Amino acid sequence: MKRMTFFILVLLSICLPVQTVRAETETLIIGYLEYEDDPRYEESYTDDRFPAQPWGRPTDGIEAALKDTRFAAMAAGVQFKLERRSVAAAEELLPALNELHAAGAHFFLLDLPGKMVVEVASKTRGMPVLLFNLSALDDDLRQEHCQPHLMHLAPSRTMLTDAVSQFLVFKKWRDLLVLKGTQPEDAAYYKAFLRSAKRFGIKPLEVKDFVLGRDPRQRSKNNVALLTAGVDYEVLYVIDSHGEFARDVPYQDQKPRAVVGAAGLVADWWHWAWERNGAPQVNKRFFKTAKRPMTGYDWSGWIAIKVIAETLIRSESKDFPSLAAYIRGEDLALDGSKGYQLNFRSWNNQLRQPIFLTTPNWVVAQAPLDGFLHPTNNLDTLGFDDRESACKF
Repeated sequence: MKRMTFFILVLLSICLPVQTVRAETETLIIGYLEYEDDPRYEESYTDDRFPAQPWGRPTDGIEAALKDTRFAAMAAGVQFKLERRSVAAAEELLPALNELHAAGAHFFLLDLPGKMVVEVASKTRGMPVLLFNLSALDDDLRQEHCQPHLMHLAPSRTMLTDAVSQFLVFKKWRDLLVLKGTQPEDAAYYKAFLRSAKRFGIKPLEVKDFVLGRDPRQRSKNNVALLTAGVDYEVLYVIDSHGEFARDVPYQDQKPRAVVGAAGLVADWWHWAWERNGAPQVNKRFFKTAKRPMTGYDWSGWIAIKVIAETLIRSESKDFPSLAAYIRGEDLALDGSKGYQLNFRSWNNQLRQPIFLTTPNWVVAQAPLDGFLHPTNNLDTLGFDDRESACKF
């Protein structure tokens, strides 16, 4: 009997503090907005596992991060609640956001194409909200279409092309043959490439358009061997925003040369094969949740929760204006398992981060590479620096 009484008392002593913590815990609602017909997540793309393309929705990364930060959030007196809204058209974005904001949400994670990000960000300017762009790479979101409350966790397209250009300069490979697609997204990719090439002193020998498909009447534009004939290049640079054509380029060109861009050596902001800075543990926990390898898009969702959790703990505040100021301030120092402390650029709200140069099963290098220096932060050698920013908040 005495043993039973002692056991009950011990059990109560363990349970009562937990009940007290739960009674004092506040729920922090995090909104998540996605476009249900987003072409980036068509099964024909995600199932093919093209490099640097999404292999699933960033919600998998968010769920993994919610598990990772659960106890830290509880210690700060908060529990996170993700409220997901999927819209069929751009007109539904603002009503969905307003509904969640009325319920208490101030932080919103956006998994939307660039044009939709522009729309929702422009219509919410002045509202007490922070929007986190998880997946839109469009340079204009960080330039002429920037907004003071729009934070970018995914890198810009220019950050990715800068990383490839740094690698080419580092290897002293400067004579390029460029194959580019004809889709609107390819035009934006090509524009970013041209800026990076000029910035790092790379001049393409020739630029040729390719056409996706196997129409025999288009052999001169869809046959890699024909496209690469007659040019004495060192590197074949493939500009393909979807990766479907690029997949078939390696080992099909005329010369034994390196392939970079959308195939071969590919710039990405996360890779399942990164083996340093705690990344293997992150990848294992993600794989356990999602049953697939982690991509850059998943990392964006994962780091979004880390931003909010870190801010709650370090700022010791639950007041939204204070939290927003801390996120945009210089004191933020995130561990993204990439080896650098990460924070946001003050001039365009882009998250500073290194970029990986990857193959399907290996991380070859990490940009910024050795020798690429910046007066204040070497991470700012990737993307739009302060002096070239067109962003005006």
